[in-house]
Amino acid sequence: MTIAPYPTDSAVIAARNVRLSLGRPPARVDILRGIDLTVAPGETVALLGASGSGKSSLMAVLSGLERPSDGTVRVAGMDFERLDEDALATARRARIGIVLQAFHLLPTMTALENVAVPLELAGASDAFARAEAELAAVGLAKRLGHYPAQLSGGEQQRVAIARALVAAPPLVFADEPTGNLDAATGAAIMDLLFARQAAHGSTLFVITHDATLAARCARVVELADGLIVADRRTA
Repeated sequence: MTIAPYPTDSAVIAARNVRLSLGRPPARVDILRGIDLTVAPGETVALLGASGSGKSSLMAVLSGLERPSDGTVRVAGMDFERLDEDALATARRARIGIVLQAFHLLPTMTALENVAVPLELAGASDAFARAEAELAAVGLAKRLGHYPAQLSGGEQQRVAIARALVAAPPLVFADEPTGNLDAATGAAIMDLLFARQAAHGSTLFVITHDATLAARCARVVELADGLIVADRRTA
């Protein structure tokens, strides 16, 4: 099923003719080859594709971590390609939360401190109170003072989810969020991620090669060789 166009002025993601190339001819490698994608507020979207299809590269471009070689990227009302690096970092911090396969928690900080970091960077005076509430919401009220090495993989990913959502960003990316977890723990983590996304009203963009996981999202976008080859609703 083809997805009907959504007004770009109110979209969370509006990407047009996005291209990403590395190197120069004749050795140039075209990773993204003209991506057009619009995502509405509150959607749950899976980006599905095999390894090497360009999934992580597209996430990097859409999240402002990578500059496209060509095209435009507008995220939550901000044109990313027009910003310098400092302005881009500020815009990204206010608009985007990211959950990664490898957790990427700061090892010298407690769970509470890890979750408070994005709020502290934004200058919030109640950073620790909000971080504590978010950790309680993901079932870690009794693990606030624990360091990442003292937590299981599932608990570390819960901390990462809390950190990604604590500032209530309009857009959350989850890149292979269950890749380092066993099946049962991974399923529980996805239940939690969807629940917290719904509670905050964020748009959730899940990057995966797992068709079963992708089917849990309301919309599946398939990528192959740097191009969108399918875009459909799951229900």
